[in-house]
Amino acid sequence: MNYLIIGGTGTVGKDVVSGLLQQNKTVRVLTRSQEHAEKLPKSATAVLGDLEDPNTYDDIFAGTDKLFLLNSVSMSELHQGLAALNEAQRVGVEHVVYLSVQDAETIPNAPHFAAKMAIESALKQSDLTYTILRPNSFYQNDHWFREALQSEGIYPQPIGTVGLSRVDTRDVAQAAVNALTQSGHENKTYTLAGPDVLTGPDCARIYGDALDRDVSYGGNDLDAWEAQSRSMLPAWMAYDFRIMYAGFQENGLIATTAQQKETRQILGEEPRSFQSFAKEVVKRWAKRPTKA
Repeated sequence: MNYLIIGGTGTVGKDVVSGLLQQNKTVRVLTRSQEHAEKLPKSATAVLGDLEDPNTYDDIFAGTDKLFLLNSVSMSELHQGLAALNEAQRVGVEHVVYLSVQDAETIPNAPHFAAKMAIESALKQSDLTYTILRPNSFYQNDHWFREALQSEGIYPQPIGTVGLSRVDTRDVAQAAVNALTQSGHENKTYTLAGPDVLTGPDCARIYGDALDRDVSYGGNDLDAWEAQSRSMLPAWMAYDFRIMYAGFQENGLIATTAQQKETRQILGEEPRSFQSFAKEVVKRWAKRPTKA
């Protein structure tokens, strides 16, 4: 059984690759970069290719039995996702596990949410056997905020005060490995959510406890957030994320009891808590000082 991992060099994908290799699976990982290829585990095979280049599709998909599909947020996310599904169907892939987002339909005007909705729809209407995983916002996004948290005592992600059922990427990856290797997950959709409802002030307080210092929430001013973010992100991405955060601020992204049950079902255990993640990551930061 040959497994192709698309998105296998990122935070979630690396753990999917690792989890499959631990089960002695034959794993191929798509990458556009020779540098990234050289950083893959030795027992994984790098496939150099690009979903924006049809000339590479034969090499990418040849011999694939099972596919994990994670399309990074980009202006071509929809094109890349649909190309992967078309090629998976062409070569006869047995099972596709697609990483989407929880309740994508609640923020349909956010471009990357809309792309995922369209890919989900195409997958369900295809002849492919699938599992769709719909995770909430990742705990690990907070790695971007280390300096603001440690140096300024601010939690800057403008997620609002309604709340999100945020989730650990390691649980997301484990759910993907389970879907790829266990029976019973075919043609099903699972929400992946953490055990707690977290607001922006909640995240600030939890980091304050872990850092043993005062941490305040940066607030909900999306004009200020977008202006600052454009110095670090492409303008199109800051625009996309602003729409997402506006949706979070208005309605939250809270998992229902049934959705929490879906998470436990695909994981086979309780998901990690944000409190434990924050304590863990703060300890890790203490061992790796920021560059002067």
